[in-house]
Amino acid sequence: MRILLAAILGLTACSSFKSDLEEPMTDAATPAPSSQIIQIEAFSSDFVASRGLSIYLPPSYDDSAQNYPVIYAMDGQNLFEPGLSYIGEEWGLDEAMDRLIASGSIHPAIIVGVWNTPLRAPEYGPQGVIEILAEPRRNTIHENWQSELLGDAYLSFLSEELKPYIDTRYRTRPGPEDTMIMGSSMGGLISFYALAERPDIFGTAAGLSTHWPVFADDSFSDPDRANDWRAALLPAWQNYIVQSDLDPDQQRIWLDHGTINLDSLYPPYQIAIDAMMDEKGFTPGARFQSREYAGADHNEIAWRERLDDPLMFLLGVHND
Repeated sequence: MRILLAAILGLTACSSFKSDLEEPMTDAATPAPSSQIIQIEAFSSDFVASRGLSIYLPPSYDDSAQNYPVIYAMDGQNLFEPGLSYIGEEWGLDEAMDRLIASGSIHPAIIVGVWNTPLRAPEYGPQGVIEILAEPRRNTIHENWQSELLGDAYLSFLSEELKPYIDTRYRTRPGPEDTMIMGSSMGGLISFYALAERPDIFGTAAGLSTHWPVFADDSFSDPDRANDWRAALLPAWQNYIVQSDLDPDQQRIWLDHGTINLDSLYPPYQIAIDAMMDEKGFTPGARFQSREYAGADHNEIAWRERLDDPLMFLLGVHND
């Protein structure tokens, strides 16, 4: 894989952080094509704080004239390089893509890794859901996050600034049927929210360990506390989903969760959310999947281990 540095239209390039990988040779003179990661250190926005981008270009990008679907992936610093990840572990998203593309299992795609910021929670929080909650619950979230809600501003950044930038500089398929969004934990939450709020932009979403509780602190280790919060939040989710523009004829959704540590909070939520989605017309199949991974934790290692499944859902050749 090649790491390229970007300094485009005032965007500052960061230093290279991953050594080139030695690629197998197809013959003595012609190297096999390799994927690329383009790094942008600070992409500015009028809606939210500036942030880094890590843009994956598939192995065929330089050797073809084709246009590609695009996945906007949250927590971009956790996707490709362990030295930048929270726990020193990456998703291995580039390796997974390269391997599945080489095997012919998925279509090649561009991936835009959108880095998070210290305001990750308020940016990834589903603003329309939180605003349905009673004031004491909203106040709890505000006090914990120490910020105004930024979820809608974040979607404006993705839709009105970042996507036009990507579409004008790379060979993309810009329609919603080829524009996807994915993430884990609260990154999965904002991905689901993006699909509901901006169906004109995003046609497919994948949420790994989607953080349906929206907010959770150490007190959630108390089952009574966790149950009380869930009892208040699920009606808000029901209200929101029923009134949303989610459309099973136009959109596709992958949701999953593990069963231990923070993921242990999710199964009761997912059962209820699945029922809500069924009412919306999303029945299990090619357009909707909800999976449980027994024994899976809430971290990059767990998401890396099951990454093939959502990638096959998003890009699998069997979807044609």
